[in-house]
Amino acid sequence: MSDPRDHRVLIPVDVLEGQTVPATIVDAFASIPVVLLAYRELPDQTGTDQAREQYGDRVRAEVDELRAVFEDAGCDVTTRVAFTHDRLKTFERVAVDESCDAVLLLNPAPVLETVLVAIRSDVNVRHIARLLHTILSGTALELTLLHAASDEEGRDAGTELLETARSELVAAGVDADRIDTTVVVDDSPTDAILEAAADHDLLVAGESRPSIRRFVFRDRAERLARRTVDPVLVVRGEYLESDDGHEEAVDGEGDE
Repeated sequence: MSDPRDHRVLIPVDVLEGQTVPATIVDAFASIPVVLLAYRELPDQTGTDQAREQYGDRVRAEVDELRAVFEDAGCDVTTRVAFTHDRLKTFERVAVDESCDAVLLLNPAPVLETVLVAIRSDVNVRHIARLLHTILSGTALELTLLHAASDEEGRDAGTELLETARSELVAAGVDADRIDTTVVVDDSPTDAILEAAADHDLLVAGESRPSIRRFVFRDRAERLARRTVDPVLVVRGEYLESDDGHEEAVDGEGDE
């Protein structure tokens, strides 16, 4: 079984836009350490130092309130504040700095009972299984593993892939009775995932290529997050793309 301390989830929150973390998310993620990233994405003409001077105190006050909510639920919490011209790059960098296994893209979550896990390939399946076990601990959440094959020829391979994922989850300590598997055939895998997500409360998507920013957030997971009403948890890989021209101001916990 995995130790909750072996995992960590980044939760970016645009507090100045009034974004909050639903109570259902707080309860569901109470068993795993989280990093709350209070961020503000700036227009190109606004400097990060100017934004920090103008909004810094307000943002820190907001993230401190959020931290208290998580701590009251028994969660281990770290906070960061960022003013940036590229929020996705900042999410990626902070996830690496804080050794986060996943990034939670927030959407409203009035009910959180069922989780859809979209499995694209066998990349990181064991890691995803251990992370999900940590999140499921202390909850009654039910899992559905989904693979969207592009044609009928991919159905058998998809079934085998999901059986592998199911076995890894059970090996990690997840009760087999909590896991369902579904293979669908659709020439648009994203549409198939969205259709299935409509019957679930949280969508989990794994990263299978380098760079959250280029291949995940600006590809499938970002599109999924924009088109679903559910929160989306992106399980990240071990990559960081270099971008020396990126400008950001990130405050760590306790920094001024």
